[in-house]
Amino acid sequence: MSPDALVLRDIHQPVSPPWWPPAPGWWAVFALIVLVVAVATWFAARRRKRQREIVALFDQALMMSPSPAAQVAAMSELLRRAARRRNAHADLLQGDDWLRFLDGDATRTPFSQGDGRVLLEGGFQRDLDSAQADALKPLARSRYLQLMAAN
Repeated sequence: MSPDALVLRDIHQPVSPPWWPPAPGWWAVFALIVLVVAVATWFAARRRKRQREIVALFDQALMMSPSPAAQVAAMSELLRRAARRRNAHADLLQGDDWLRFLDGDATRTPFSQGDGRVLLEGGFQRDLDSAQADALKPLARSRYLQLMAAN
């Protein structure tokens, strides 16, 4: 047989690997993704639970107060406790300095110029109008939540 007459067949490629089961490296990637999602979900659930507890503490303190003056005193106490999270000496502020602290960096001044002024003496008045306490509740609640969220 002459070298020119040799019949050769084409080279056959091996069968491509199957898509399942994935290689060990992909298992590690999947495990890492699952771990990251689980940790993020746990932190988010913990944060939501803590937020609900903070809101419940505020609402419970107001429910336990028998009069509008006691509600104002409870709001003042909660705001002072929350203010310590932002500044260790903020709860020692008095008068207009305290109200300016509660106003924060906002352009509005709801505490020092608005309904929040009742915090100064409202907790000490014998007969406080319930409308004043009701007007203070949303202001105090939103500022309380802001202060408690600050780290």
